[in-house]
Amino acid sequence: MYAQESQVFSYCRVFPEQFAKAQGCYLITSKEKKYIDFLSGCGSMNYGHNHPILVEALAGYIRDSGIVMSMDMATESKEKFIDRFDTRILKPRNLSFKLQFTGPTGANAVEAAIKIARKATQRTNIVAFTNGFHGCSLGALSLTGNRTQRSCSQTLLNQVTRAAYDGYFGSEVDTAEQLSKLLDDSSSGVDSPAAFVVELIQGEGGLNAASQSWLQKIKRTAERCGAKLIIDDVQAGCGRSGTFFSFEDMGIVPDMVVMAKGISGFGLPMSLLLLNEDLDVWEPGEHNGTFRGNNYAFVTAEKALTTFWTDNRFADELEHKISYLSNRLAEISARYGLKAKGRGFMQGIDFVDGNLAAQVRAHCFDSQMIIETCGPKGEVLKLLPPLTIEPHELDEGLSIIEHAISRTEMGEARLPVTV
Repeated sequence: MYAQESQVFSYCRVFPEQFAKAQGCYLITSKEKKYIDFLSGCGSMNYGHNHPILVEALAGYIRDSGIVMSMDMATESKEKFIDRFDTRILKPRNLSFKLQFTGPTGANAVEAAIKIARKATQRTNIVAFTNGFHGCSLGALSLTGNRTQRSCSQTLLNQVTRAAYDGYFGSEVDTAEQLSKLLDDSSSGVDSPAAFVVELIQGEGGLNAASQSWLQKIKRTAERCGAKLIIDDVQAGCGRSGTFFSFEDMGIVPDMVVMAKGISGFGLPMSLLLLNEDLDVWEPGEHNGTFRGNNYAFVTAEKALTTFWTDNRFADELEHKISYLSNRLAEISARYGLKAKGRGFMQGIDFVDGNLAAQVRAHCFDSQMIIETCGPKGEVLKLLPPLTIEPHELDEGLSIIEHAISRTEMGEARLPVTV
């Protein structure tokens, strides 16, 4: 979009506007044109743009000359976040993870999880799943399934076994049993793994959602073969799945959880690795990085936990909105012979054809809506509205999507014939 900028940019190719402000579920251009935002910074803005409570918390911290950058030194803002995360999130769920602050991105935390699993088990193989996405640094990219994303670094990506995700071959094939058989057979050619890395809702891979029974089999297989189970909650975490963690209703507790995106509550760079105490075998400074202590992110993250996760009110309101979203998507999909996919506030419509999904996305943009596609061929329209969206705003967005579909050839084919 700018002559001096590398051509690697992507989002401004499909959303050719210059944005100046943002509030709630809206992005506002330099010319005061409002777009409803169903991308939410790829799930980073779970509580909407510039939530006034979070704005005031951060502005007050800045006015008081609060420390900004502290590497991994002790600060008041870090202490408050750790305490709040422990008391509001971990203890109510009977979890006792250690918290490791890695670099600012989800890929940084994925890299740390891979390294500590390999150190703790003295193994190198990692099991990743079809259509998974875990980041674009080399270690994280090695786990990512998409061929295009992996291509420029292909020769450096190794020591990973690719397994089939839940439903990859259809509902009649139990891919968890397949993986179990491969790992039990010493002649399968699959080395004993250090860890399994899995998203319970595949954000970039097409909104495939793992079932409880499949995940429980994966957990049992990991335990039996001495591997660690790592849940990648970078996009599905912080309430996006409907619960704070995507695995809460699945009847398992993973060995590690990777978090980023929504954890700061404000779109600030922050990532977090939760790990069982027996896995905390790092030497001091063994996994390092300058930007491990973004205190602005600690401030807004702590305030978000206090504001939204003190009791069940926010989660109950979210449950009602998820129910409405699911019903509307089911209705729209059925009307056009399509399939709704995903879970929680991470759902979408599968158009099978990536070109058709791109048409719908473009029509949505024409109607002042920001929404993206995902999946191997970009065939799934992905809805990531802020969790704080008002019901009438959610309805507005869904109506835009429905109208956008009606403007495609698919919609025109359903128009009644007039004589």
